[in-house]
Amino acid sequence: MRDPHTFCVIMAGGIGSRFWPMSRTNRPKQFLDFLGSGRTLIQQTFDRFTAICPPGNIYVVTNALYAGLVHEQLPLLKPEQVLLEPDRRNTAPCIAFANHVIAKRDPKAVIITAPSDHLVKDEKEFLSRLDLALGHASTADCLVTLGIKPDRPDTGYGYIRFSHNGPAERPEVKRVAAFTEKPDHDTALRFLESGEYLWNSGIFIWSLASIRNAFAKHLPAMQTLFATGEQAYGTPGQQAFIDGIYADCQNISIDYGILEKADNVFVVPSDFGWSDLGTWGSLYTHLPKDLNGNAGTGKKVFVRDGADNMVHVQDDRLVVLQGLDDYIVVSTNDVLLVCRKQDEQKIKEMVQEVARDTGNRFI
Repeated sequence: MRDPHTFCVIMAGGIGSRFWPMSRTNRPKQFLDFLGSGRTLIQQTFDRFTAICPPGNIYVVTNALYAGLVHEQLPLLKPEQVLLEPDRRNTAPCIAFANHVIAKRDPKAVIITAPSDHLVKDEKEFLSRLDLALGHASTADCLVTLGIKPDRPDTGYGYIRFSHNGPAERPEVKRVAAFTEKPDHDTALRFLESGEYLWNSGIFIWSLASIRNAFAKHLPAMQTLFATGEQAYGTPGQQAFIDGIYADCQNISIDYGILEKADNVFVVPSDFGWSDLGTWGSLYTHLPKDLNGNAGTGKKVFVRDGADNMVHVQDDRLVVLQGLDDYIVVSTNDVLLVCRKQDEQKIKEMVQEVARDTGNRFI
């Protein structure tokens, strides 16, 4: 039975520039169906959390530009469940906003906060790990995250080092010793071999009381700023208040702003077929491949004398590749991207250069 005190906040305001040119400003990756499942990434995320949280307790925080897309793709949400950010200020303001809205409804809330664009293959195991995290978060003053057991020295993820001691009543929950941002390859390999590190999934679980205490301690100015609008939350004046204060919010992630400073952070080691689908390379690992390791989508794609390529064709055009190995090739109706897989982290820089040289037409 779904607990009426369990809430979920889905963060859906990003642009997804590393998935350019498929992901664009007017329709970012969370609103796309990359895997051909018939459901977009945000729809899959919503479906996933309805198994543990009443649909009326699910909030989506997104940029005001995407209000229409959210309502179109998630018609079960009421207007008050879609929280609109006037600007992109990273994840800490996003979470603070949702916290204050939920506090008006249920001071006893326990909140799952998750990105809108992750892939989960083993839903049953995911819910099992989430249930364990919810149990700990609801009984202790703590901040909990799901950590993913790494299977390769990936440099695109943040890492969590955990200690082997945990609460006696839940030994599978581990205390976090340290966070490390995206490491170089040698460091990532050392992390993998040590067995003491997990990938940071960006999925967080905490009671409303614990996360508000953490904001008061580590981001007090932000907490105070949002608290000035207590009378506006849940009323017609909410949006005007948010529009008026958002530019004054510090642009900072919840990881930097709170989790890396707090001493009451725990992690649940998990293995449920997770990917943040942050890059074309991460998508490549989840697609079927031919005998030469080429993967992709498109009705008329031919690869000759090439191996381990990621090819994505948006329309019915014919694409023939010859002699390419380990490349990302993406074709849309107005952009062709050809990039070495090893350089995929540079796509974000490429997008900035394109915007500088051509304006926002292709962004």
